Amino acid sequence: MPQILSQAVHTSRTVAVILGGGAGTRLFPLTKDRAKPAVPLAGKYRLVDIPVSNCINSDIKKIYLLTQYLSSSLHRHVQNTYKFDDFSNGFVEILAAQQAPDKTDGWYQGTADAVRANMKHFDNFTHDYCLILSGDQLYRMDYREMLSRHIENNAAITVGVIPVCREAAKGFGIMDIDEGQNIIRFVEKPKDDALLETLRLDKVTLKRLGRGEHEELYLASMGIYIFNHDTLHTVLEDGQIDFGKHIIPSAIGKHKLAAHIFEGYWEDIGTVKAFYDANLDLCNENPQFDYGQPNAPIFTRPRNLRPNIILNAKLENCALCTGIEIGGGYLKRVLIGNRTIVGRNVDIQDTLLMGADYYESEQPGAIPLGIGEGTVIKTSIIDKNARIGKNCRISPEGKPAHTDHPLYHIRDGIVVVPKNTTIPDGTVI
Repeated sequence: MPQILSQAVHTSRTVAVILGGGAGTRLFPLTKDRAKPAVPLAGKYRLVDIPVSNCINSDIKKIYLLTQYLSSSLHRHVQNTYKFDDFSNGFVEILAAQQAPDKTDGWYQGTADAVRANMKHFDNFTHDYCLILSGDQLYRMDYREMLSRHIENNAAITVGVIPVCREAAKGFGIMDIDEGQNIIRFVEKPKDDALLETLRLDKVTLKRLGRGEHEELYLASMGIYIFNHDTLHTVLEDGQIDFGKHIIPSAIGKHKLAAHIFEGYWEDIGTVKAFYDANLDLCNENPQFDYGQPNAPIFTRPRNLRPNIILNAKLENCALCTGIEIGGGYLKRVLIGNRTIVGRNVDIQDTLLMGADYYESEQPGAIPLGIGEGTVIKTSIIDKNARIGKNCRISPEGKPAHTDHPLYHIRDGIVVVPKNTTIPDGTVI
């Protein structure tokens, strides 16, 4: 009981800050008309639902979301989804980039700059700790464990880290720790093999993590940080603009930095390929990420949609959301989002259908929402509200891995049909 009470005190004196202002250029065209945290996930969620749900499940309920780029749909989703009762003192408050007397351009220059610009809002609530999170990662973490470790270590800053292989390490900020899991060195995206070797986890740490002593692993920053209140004010004073590139490296030797090693599933949804794989993983027999874990569910906006209607169709390894209508055909390894309408005699494989934001009226026009009769789709992402005509053929086979076209884009060998796009009958992609 004392430990539970202690954690409750710590979480009540913690504010969470979710960084949701990035343009997400590597996720284009999914970010063509929306902020990266607003990108649909698993057919019914948004990326931002992940950090918000992790906060709620960790009993951290003072949550700020910092936004900037194409944020209208993100704002709408958050405002319609997260409503706390009058007795919880919880909130999810949106703080959009804006001009100020000391910041006339209004735009955030980096992650640290975004936090600096909003410190006065965070300080409206007395708090000891600030939890800083990314708005575009897929994982489940109980932040209370990280917060407890931060306090036990008497740390000024704690960085969430995850073991990664040698090749992956070249794309992350890599931490070097001592026997007490204090961070003693940080290297941003090390490419040199000799340098990488000096950052490799030692046998003692590997054993402590239950890993083999010959495994070649490195500790990558997850972009998750806990700062003591006063420490955060101090490190932001000199105008540095990014936590990963500037704040964390410069804090080593000046403040006590601890590493919190996380070993669960974690995916940085940074590219179209990563997004595609993370979504279609739901179609596998044992998905790596469970959205419906009873003790820590992922929350989103509730929708009262009609039951799914499956007519003369064969489905293999498909994941279905709600309000779906499938006329007939063959679907294999397809994630089917809310309100998806599929015609007869289709052949759809290895594809993400994001669905629609609305149902169409009785007179939809020449090409209705959804997938037309007789259409074949392979290895694709069909974004929301797309209108795919009859007898179309959509596949990346035989095409360059990176292609731009008025009706579609190919990224990492995956065809992406952008939101609200209309593909005429008989089109071959």
